[in-house]
Amino acid sequence: MSSAQPAALGGLLNVDKPAGWTSHDVVGRVRRLAGLRQVGHAGTLDPMATGVLVLCLGRATRLLEYLTGQPKIYLAEVTLGVATNTYDAEGDVVSQQPVPALSAAQIDRALDAFRGAIMQRPPAYSALKRDGVPLYQRARAGEDVAVEPRPVMVYELALLQVDGAAVQLHIRCGAGVYVRSIAHDLGQALGCGGHLSALRRTAVGRFTVENAATLERLAEPGALAAAMQPADAAVAHLPRVDVSESDAVRLLHGQFIAASALEDSDVGRAYDPDDRFLGIVVCDRSRRIWRPGKMLAGPE
Repeated sequence: MSSAQPAALGGLLNVDKPAGWTSHDVVGRVRRLAGLRQVGHAGTLDPMATGVLVLCLGRATRLLEYLTGQPKIYLAEVTLGVATNTYDAEGDVVSQQPVPALSAAQIDRALDAFRGAIMQRPPAYSALKRDGVPLYQRARAGEDVAVEPRPVMVYELALLQVDGAAVQLHIRCGAGVYVRSIAHDLGQALGCGGHLSALRRTAVGRFTVENAATLERLAEPGALAAAMQPADAAVAHLPRVDVSESDAVRLLHGQFIAASALEDSDVGRAYDPDDRFLGIVVCDRSRRIWRPGKMLAGPE
């Protein structure tokens, strides 16, 4: 990844989202701080959740899709014995049951059902859309929302601690996983119900909470510019493709270039001889070429 990029390309901010804020609230705050309309986030966090929320600013918003699929790490607390309609602490209680005497080993065995490649049913109260309408709006209107299970990947699911009805979990998962659903489904599996009572996202890909900036910090003079990472930080996990000056010109004019070597990945991040990040290139293996994908730099 290059050490400096033109400001025109925008950049990334790793924000530690506070509790009570929606992801949209954070985007709005950064828009005002940066004086920039073009700001987007790489994966929603519910208002009760805290932790890593990666934002892209300026032209870097075109790279959001390469961040949303990155693995995410969470620290979650599940409270057993109480189930809610939203599967978290912000919802209405729908059932309360005594919590049986459960050993850590029993809970860990129940967690096996949520490890690896699984089919997960998202909450009815979610931002998923049906016919253009978010499911949570349909649920709030009293509509009976039936949500189909979908395939997701849970790479790691570790039981950290059991303290009475409170169960602490470490979760590393792929895109589309609802930790709320894990909490709810665990409670169902244990026969007493449960809900997500606390959630902190500690990482999105290479972006960790240890390196995240608070909104208070970003509001200080010069702090936002200091915290801004270059646009290509969004795609640092993709293979680097170095091209000649003439090939850089071709790419920036929408033309393909020959691929002298093919990477395992079908996409790469392209740089010119001056270490300028050009954008995303896509490999056509049958023709052994790189095609311009999302180019951020402009032709000079």
